[in-house]
Amino acid sequence: MGLKCPCEELIYRHIWEDKRHGGDLYKCLRHKNKKHASRGRKNGYRGRIVGLVSIDKRPAIVDKKERFGDLEVDLVIGKDHKGKLLTINDRATNQSWIRKIGSKNSDEVAAAIVETLLPYKGLLKTITSDNGREFADHVIVAKALGIKYYFAHPYHSWERGANENMNGLIRQFIPKGAKIEDVDERYIRWIENNLNNRPRKRLDYLTPNEYLLKKFNIMR
Repeated sequence: MGLKCPCEELIYRHIWEDKRHGGDLYKCLRHKNKKHASRGRKNGYRGRIVGLVSIDKRPAIVDKKERFGDLEVDLVIGKDHKGKLLTINDRATNQSWIRKIGSKNSDEVAAAIVETLLPYKGLLKTITSDNGREFADHVIVAKALGIKYYFAHPYHSWERGANENMNGLIRQFIPKGAKIEDVDERYIRWIENNLNNRPRKRLDYLTPNEYLLKKFNIMR
């Protein structure tokens, strides 16, 4: 008759939806208490980020690096994926913010971004990250800070070139393979201060802090 058979993924989705509503279809499964891992997803965790807005829709003015408040964000991962650093930079001024965080959970990452940048609310315009699931709570960040959130294309690290450069500078102090979880918080702040007070060629050899004050009359 040409009838279509529902795919395996659709069947499992129906079973677990039934369980959430008090049903017992899941009891018919051989592994009653374990969710089925979707094909093409690792541990059933990977997938598209809801509400993702592509960098293609980001205003062209961001590329000019003429205004403060267009940010990039990333994570630096330590040895054995244990320690993590949240790194944020401003495209125009090379301002850097570095925070040590406990996990890659999207809620913790979002909370750290908001806490770090909240003092600058009203001055911020955009923020751009990669497509990692750690940035899945981007809507929370955008609403809390009153900014637009954009995602770079997968495997296009050059679209966040300033942030990649910042991470490279951090590696001068915390080499790859180092245990970030053992790095003292005071040392993290010292690194941040060092980067913000290091003269930069693209800033006419002013430091990021000096350029921020001279160009935008903002003091950190």
